[in-house]
Parts: sequence; C-alpha cells; structure tokens
Amino acid sequence: MSANAPLRPGARVTERVRSPWRRGRAVAGGVLLLWGALLLPLSLAATWARAELTETDSYVAAVAPLAGNPAVQNAVVDDVTDGVMAHVRLDGLLDAVPRAERPALRKHFTRGLRQFVDKQVRQVVTGRGFPAVWNGVHRTAHRSLDGSLTASGRSAVTLDLTPVVERVKRQLSHNGLGLDLLRRVPRAGVEIVLLKAPDVPRIRAVYRVVQTGALLLPPAAALCLTGGLLLARQRRRALICTGLGCAAAAGLLAAALALVRGRALDALPAVISRPAADAYADALTGPLLTGVWLVVGAGTLTAALAAAGPPAARTLRARRFARSVRAAGP
Repeated sequence: MSANAPLRPGARVTERVRSPWRRGRAVAGGVLLLWGALLLPLSLAATWARAELTETDSYVAAVAPLAGNPAVQNAVVDDVTDGVMAHVRLDGLLDAVPRAERPALRKHFTRGLRQFVDKQVRQVVTGRGFPAVWNGVHRTAHRSLDGSLTASGRSAVTLDLTPVVERVKRQLSHNGLGLDLLRRVPRAGVEIVLLKAPDVPRIRAVYRVVQTGALLLPPAAALCLTGGLLLARQRRRALICTGLGCAAAAGLLAAALALVRGRALDALPAVISRPAADAYADALTGPLLTGVWLVVGAGTLTAALAAAGPPAARTLRARRFARSVRAAGP
C-alpha cells in the first residue's frame, strides 16, 4: 500500500479500539516485571532462611568448616576453659597457708591451673577427632532450635560444649590432678546460649513468616516475570529492563545484608569473640550471597545479550527497514 492510499472506513476506529488495549497491556506487563524483579531476591532470601532454620543437614554442612577456623577454635577453648574454671575450688589446698598469703597463692594457683586446662582443651580442639564432635554439637543444637520453633514452649536454645569436656576427660584419664579437676564440672555445665527463652516467641513468628514466604515467593516471582514478558509489546526492551531490574534488586539485597550483618555483630555482648562471630556470619550467609551474586551476574548478562541482539534479528530489522524505504520512495 502506498503512503497516499486512502484508509478503510473502519481502520481508524479499529486503531482507536486497539490503542487502549495495547497501552493497558504494556502497563500490566511493566508492573508484573517490576514485581517479579523485586520478588526474585526476596524469594532467594526466604528460601535460604528456611533451609538454615529447618534443614539440620544444611546447617551442619555450613558450619562444619568452622571446626578448623583458628578464631573459632580460640573461642571454643576460652569458653570451655571458663566453664571448667568456674567450678574449680582451691579452698582445701590453701587451708595450711597463712591467711595473709592466701590471695597471692590463690592467684598463682588459678593462673597455673587455667594454663593447664587451656593447654589440654586446645589439644582436643585442634585434634583430628574435633570435627566430628563439632558437627555433633551443632546437630544437637539445631534440632533443639527446630523443636523450639515448631513447638509452643519457651525453652532456651544452647550450644552444649560438654562433649569437648568429655574428650578432655578421656585424654586426662591417667592424670590424677586433671581427672579430679574435670570431675567437678557438671554434665551440662559448659553451654553457650544461642537463643534466650524470652526471644523464642519472636523468633517463632519470624520462622512462620519465612516458611510462608519460601513457599509463595518463588512461584510468585516466576509467574510475574513470565507474565510480564508475555504481555510486553517490545520483548527485547522488556528483557533488558528485567535483567537490569533483577540485578539492581539483588544488589540492594546484598547491601541490606551487609548492613544487617554489621549491626547484628555490633550488638553482640563483649564476651563473644568478634572474629569467631564474623566467621559464623560468613559461613551462614555464604550460600545466600553466592545466590545473590549469581542473580546479579545472570541479570546483567541477560540485559547485555538482549541489548546486543542476535545477528539474525539485526539482519531482519535491516531488511524491514530497506523495504519500508523502497515502499515510501517515488
């Protein structure tokens, strides 16, 4: 049809009818793509949180490498040594010493006993059998956490380091002083509180939200992205915007994680080793950060490929342009 050819009577009416539909379709597609880009990193975070809270094997696998981390080993040695020394009583040994000399001797004996206990505990913590003990301790703690979150009670969740003490006892079975010293430690006397009893209801509420989000957010994100791309009039431009949007949303999630991580570590009590806490945070959030950066990379790559366009598409556009020029010419 030439440029000056008359339009059919119904053509202009049909175009006016189609125009609102096309605009509505484009708006709906854009809204769906925006929601999909926002829900994708949120679904990733919810899936990660659900796995860490409910899957014991996944949690144990995440913290297993920490058994060989020097900062974590030092923290365990200090905690176990503090737990043992809390039950050491030197009153019987100092009865024959003049009262004026007891404070100095008590300090001297306490320092020597602490060095002795520290050395024995360190040998256990750096030994070959410690990784198995470490995994068992965390498996028990995670099962306790899972039970507290799924039940209605308010019992605290603790990391029981008594198996380390039992290892030290076996190591010192031929040392009378060491065996008598460690016999004073109660069965549940060396524990680290991971979750206080008053905090259990609040964490339980978060746990339920995470469970719901892990089930609903991934399919919702997939449906929004698929529907938005199907409704988009210009698929190539939609792919570019979607890829960049997903990459930007994932980058914002990474920044939010870094901010939350820093504030959470700053809020820890001074008695908790900061290097050990850093190692724990890195181990637990490592899978999530890996997924976040994969989304950033995939989104950026998708946008770049869509912007470049395949050679066939460029050739087809060139042919269409040439035809339009010939048809508009004299």
